[in-house]
Amino acid sequence: MTTIDLSAHTPMMRQYLTLKQEAGPKLLFYRMGDFYEMFYDDAVKTARLLNLTLTNRGTSAGEPIPMAGVPVHAMEQYLARLVAMGESVAICEQVGDPATSKGIVERQIVRTVTPGTLTDESLLPAHSDRPLLAIYLPHKGRNRKYGLAWMNLASGEFKVNECTAEQLESEVHRISPAEIITGDSFRLELSYDTAYSKTADWHFEFTAAEEKLCTHYGVDKLTAFSLDDLPNATIAAGALLSYVEGTQKRNLSHIKAIQLDDTQEYLILDPVTRKNLEITQTISGETSPTLFSLLDHCNTPMGSRLLRRFLHHPLRHNAPILERQLCVQAFYDRYAARAAEDPISAFENFFKTAPDIERVATRIALASVRPKELASLRDALLSLPQLCHVVREEFRDTPAILKLHQPLDLDPQLAELLKRAIAEEPSTMVRDGGVIADG
Repeated sequence: MTTIDLSAHTPMMRQYLTLKQEAGPKLLFYRMGDFYEMFYDDAVKTARLLNLTLTNRGTSAGEPIPMAGVPVHAMEQYLARLVAMGESVAICEQVGDPATSKGIVERQIVRTVTPGTLTDESLLPAHSDRPLLAIYLPHKGRNRKYGLAWMNLASGEFKVNECTAEQLESEVHRISPAEIITGDSFRLELSYDTAYSKTADWHFEFTAAEEKLCTHYGVDKLTAFSLDDLPNATIAAGALLSYVEGTQKRNLSHIKAIQLDDTQEYLILDPVTRKNLEITQTISGETSPTLFSLLDHCNTPMGSRLLRRFLHHPLRHNAPILERQLCVQAFYDRYAARAAEDPISAFENFFKTAPDIERVATRIALASVRPKELASLRDALLSLPQLCHVVREEFRDTPAILKLHQPLDLDPQLAELLKRAIAEEPSTMVRDGGVIADG
């Protein structure tokens, strides 16, 4: 990293420019009281993108300081607009106490928001995933396959595979990443419209990648993940994990075990075929009418995202196809013979009130969950035993549904803990009070 001379600047600008050097090409939201301020080129760019008022904040090193800002309480809506434009933003907060600080209050970058690392409810599209994809290709050697690793930070899903140069475009369109990560010196040419980001080349070294993955999962070797014959995918996975940890500034305890994504399980659809089939997007780029928009009658965003994944990953083998058909048939048979207290009603009642449990669980792991989300999770967990009873008693003849009983049969102490801790109707934000239950 190049060191810049800060001696001629004011103390506050020295702090800002040091943090800006850490943020690199990302926009820096610098917390000052009730506003996030941007300075210099960031201010000019952000003012143009968001139609903000561009002003000056005095001078530093003899030069005027362009400045633009957004209120703290409205920050998320501005973040959403910037991310939709493909921008990445480093969030800098005051970590020192202004009352006790001598001079400039200490500030740190606490997280970085990029198109592929969204977890906030207000920033994420409810009915689609936003995976982050890392791509690696060795400069030399006989193994000239591309290593691919992708992560859905909002759910914890982490997958890898390797492919040839001829398969790369099809694979990227199948994964549909919101952001693609490569090494600083790696040149990638794709006809896929998304955000592209760079990270240090040393993250894409085998030793560093293997060490990062082993440390994260607490293992000595990666043999259990079936990665022994996939060195390029291993490198991509390690680099991806390093990149995400750098944006979140905390341990990613919710990230699941790496899964080898076997492309032999799916029908291969090239980008042109996907476009012409209008699975989730029309040829003109609209979201409706498409196959997904016509079929999506799911009661929860989780169901919509799963349906979307199913449509983009058509199965090749008969066994899993027949298993899905038997599940649909089992539900249809009970729907056709509906009674006052039939099992379908139990599912409908649960899903109509259930929160997006998948994403709430992620925000709990990242310590960014909000009180109302915890309250809705509490209510869902309290009603879950009834749903488990219906699965166990009404679907004994359908093994694919019956096997859901075990993962749904959670410890009742989880619901009881939330019931004791969270108020019946908590405030939206912790700072507003009224979150903790009485007693």
